Amino acid sequence: MVPLWLEKAMPTTLTLKNIPDEVYERLKVAAEAHRRSLNSEAIVCLETVLTPTKIAPSERLARARQLRAGLSTTQFRARDIDTLKRQGRP
Repeated sequence: MVPLWLEKAMPTTLTLKNIPDEVYERLKVAAEAHRRSLNSEAIVCLETVLTPTKIAPSERLARARQLRAGLSTTQFRARDIDTLKRQGRP
């Protein structure tokens, strides 16, 4: 899936001022993790918030069923899931 910002030319420039240090650092870390520039990461973040993709309930259900079908036949109990979630935590 190609992000919306890659499909359309973007003639507008936006300059952001007074970005809190914590927000800047989080954006920088996210950009590095996604191998993007700060500018590209900021655009993706804005798009995610301002133009979220709508998924029809039937499509969401189909995806859930597909994921469930791909799981092994091992049954997980709630207790097993809780144990797995706690692993690696102090």
